Amino acid sequence: MQNFKLNDGNHIPALGFGTYKSTEQEGIEAVSFALQNGYKLIDTAAFYHNEEAVGKGIAKSGIAREDVFVTTKLWRECLGYKSAKEEFELSLQKLGLDCIDLYLIHWPANAKNYNDWQKANADTWRAMEELQQEGKIKSIGVSNFFQEHLEALFTTAKVKPAVNQIEFHPGYWQKDLVQYCQQQGIVVEAWSPLARGKVFQNELLQSLAKKYNKTIAQVCLRWIIQHDVVAIPKSTTNQRIIDNLDLLDFELTTDEMNTIDGLPQMGFSGELPNIWPDKV
Repeated sequence: MQNFKLNDGNHIPALGFGTYKSTEQEGIEAVSFALQNGYKLIDTAAFYHNEEAVGKGIAKSGIAREDVFVTTKLWRECLGYKSAKEEFELSLQKLGLDCIDLYLIHWPANAKNYNDWQKANADTWRAMEELQQEGKIKSIGVSNFFQEHLEALFTTAKVKPAVNQIEFHPGYWQKDLVQYCQQQGIVVEAWSPLARGKVFQNELLQSLAKKYNKTIAQVCLRWIIQHDVVAIPKSTTNQRIIDNLDLLDFELTTDEMNTIDGLPQMGFSGELPNIWPDKV
C-alpha cells in the first residue's frame, strides 16, 4: 500500500484501519488481526472509548511499534491549552504508548459552543505544538475543520496541520474543502468512507464492482485513494478486513472517477462543524 508524504516530512499510509465502535475484546481482536494482515495505520479517538482495546490489540499483534502508525483524537468538549495536555496524557496512558504518530483535534470549537472559538482552537493547537516539540507526537492535525476554521488557526499556528480528517465518500466528498486543503499542503483523510453503507445500494457502484470483479467497498476505497485522500474503513469481519486492503490490482478510469464524483448526495451524516452538536 502506498504512503502519502505529510508537510512535516513524515509519511502516512494511504489506507488505514478505523476502530469506531470496536470496543473491548472485539476491538482487541480486530486491531490485532488487521495489523497481522498488512495494515499499518490504526485510527482511534478518545471519544470512541476504545483506546485501551486498541493499545492491547497493537501489543497482541506482535508487530513492531515502529511499523504501526497510530492516530488518536482530542474530543471537542476538551478544547483548551491545559485540557489538551491532560487529555493527551490520558490517551497515551490508555494506549500504552510513549508516542503518538498523529494527534488530531476531533472537532473545532464554534461560535455556538465557545465565546471565543478562535482562541479555543488556537490554545489547543499551541498545546499540541508543544507536545510535538517534546517528541510525544510526531504529526499534529485536525478533523472536521472547514476552511474558516483552518484560516483562523493559521493566524496563530507555528505548525501547519499535517492532516484534516473529514467526512468523505461517494455522495458527499466536500470537493471545495478537499481542494483547499491540498493546495495548503494538508493531507485529507476520509471518515465514513462507505457512506454508512448507502454505497451498497448504488447501481453505478454495483456495476463498477462487477466490471472489475471487486467489492463495492473496494471500488469506493480505490476512488478515495485516487483522489490522494487517506481512507480508514472499519470492520470487525476478518474477510472484509482483508478484502479492504486488496486495492492495488485495478484502477478507475478518469471518466469513472468523474461519474462517481457526480453522484447525488447519499449517506451524509448531517454533522457540521459550525453547528455541533446539532445535525442538519
